[in-house]
Amino acid sequence: MKCQGAIISAGFLVFWITVILLVTGCTTFQPPGGNTTVNTINLVSVAFPPRGTIPVQYTCDGQDLSPPLRWEGIPAGTRSFCLILEDPDAPRGTYSHWIVYNIPGETTEIPAAVPAGTEVPGGGIQGTGSNQKNGYSGPCPPQGSTHQYILTLYALDTPLDLSGTVDATAVRNAMQGHILGTGQLSSTYQRA
Repeated sequence: MKCQGAIISAGFLVFWITVILLVTGCTTFQPPGGNTTVNTINLVSVAFPPRGTIPVQYTCDGQDLSPPLRWEGIPAGTRSFCLILEDPDAPRGTYSHWIVYNIPGETTEIPAAVPAGTEVPGGGIQGTGSNQKNGYSGPCPPQGSTHQYILTLYALDTPLDLSGTVDATAVRNAMQGHILGTGQLSSTYQRA
C-alpha cells in the first residue's frame, strides 16, 4: 500500500509542477523574431468586404486583375512587407495565387491590376505562384464549388534576400524570425 501511495503522490506532484509552469509562463509561445507579440495589421480592399465575395473581374472568369489593397497599423521597425494569396480549399492542397515580397516598409497600398512579371510598380517583387508564373492568378475553383481565399500581409524587420524560383514556401522560410506583424483578408468565390 505504501508503494501505491508513493506512485499516486509522485503523479500528483508532477501534475501540479506542470500546472505551475504553465501558469507562470515558463512555456509561453514565442513568435518568430524573438518578439513577445505579433502586431495585427488592418488589411482591406475597396473591391470587396472582409469575408465577402470576390467580384468576377478579379477572377479567371473575368479580367483576372489583382485587387486593390491597403493597410494600416504598421508595426515600428517594419522594413518590408510580403503578401501571399492562397486557396486552402484547392483539390490538390493549398494553391498559391499571388506572392509579393520586398514591398517597401513605408508602403500602405497596392493598386489594382498589377501587371504580370517580377517587378511591382512602386516596389516589390512578385514570386512564383502554383501556376509556375510570376504575378497574380485570380480565383478559379472547380465549377459549382465555393472556395475560400486568404490574403495574408506580413510586416518584416528586413527585406528578404531571395533568388531563383521564389514560391510561397521559400518566402515563408526566409521570413522566419523576422515577422513583426500580420494582417489577413479572407473572401470567397464560386464559379457558376
